[in-house]
Amino acid sequence: MIEVENLKKYYSVFRREPGLKNSLKALFRRHTTEVKAVDGLSFHISEGKRVGFLGPNGAGKTTTLKMLSGLLYPSGGKVLVDGHLPHKRETSFLKKIILVMGQKQQLLWDLPPLETLELNRAIYEVPMPVFRKRLGELTELLGIGPQLRTPTRQLSLGERMKCELAAGLIHGPKLLFLDEPTIGLDVSMQQTIREFIRSYNEREGATLILTSHNMDDVEALCPRILVIDKGRLLFDGSVAELVAQVKPEKRIGLRFEGSSLPENLEAYGRVISAGAGEAILQLGLGEVSEVLGQLLTRFAIKDLTVENPPLEEVMSELFSKHALTRNEEAAEFS
Repeated sequence: MIEVENLKKYYSVFRREPGLKNSLKALFRRHTTEVKAVDGLSFHISEGKRVGFLGPNGAGKTTTLKMLSGLLYPSGGKVLVDGHLPHKRETSFLKKIILVMGQKQQLLWDLPPLETLELNRAIYEVPMPVFRKRLGELTELLGIGPQLRTPTRQLSLGERMKCELAAGLIHGPKLLFLDEPTIGLDVSMQQTIREFIRSYNEREGATLILTSHNMDDVEALCPRILVIDKGRLLFDGSVAELVAQVKPEKRIGLRFEGSSLPENLEAYGRVISAGAGEAILQLGLGEVSEVLGQLLTRFAIKDLTVENPPLEEVMSELFSKHALTRNEEAAEFS
């Protein structure tokens, strides 16, 4: 479905020091620097897959999505989406995709969302019987019946986001680019959006690329993740593989009988937190079985859990290591 080879996007950015004197100088001589938003990115995604596209702010995620959807022209490299060159913006290509950005909206502010859906139906030339069928399905799945006829400006953020998804999917796209779809939503609404996205993917066989700083979105929806930084690919694989590569540890959550803790708990692993009869230990992968056996034998344990480190910590560790590597490489060439 998506083929990306050595994709690049460079910008020439004007730089000027503050002050009137520097403003006058800039009239005659402009200083620019080259910014490498995407710098040699390569990956392939098969049809029907759900893939997380992760990285810190400024990593090049949104720039890449815009090139995949045809909004930006690449500076170099090759990109094919279902056999199309996105920047040509062919009608047959545009009818297959949707780009939903959580911080921007397509709904007409003073009109009910149904008006935007009707407009999109006309733009994408969706036959009326098909439109009515999809509208009914989307209304039921998202629970937006009353909201469709309420002016957009009177809807809550979560209601607007659900209507945004309905407007984006009314033409039945086979490729979804979702950029922070749950930003600003409460926990309950985030879960609703995740369940809907998963349901649409499974029912329609649509391919999904998701960017999000909410790791719960990623863990719930994406069996595969691509991690980029400074426009370059750092990792391609599953969340479990990333954890094993970057932070090969486990967190053991313990609840003891009573409100007190064993005195020598730190002898079994690094104590991450402790209090009121509960504690979390951090262990290496090879230590888990042995330590669990010792704990269960020697202490009265009411409950326990074994989990990976939080994905936020794993990502932070990955970016820190990458930054250190970049600094070392820069020092070698200086």
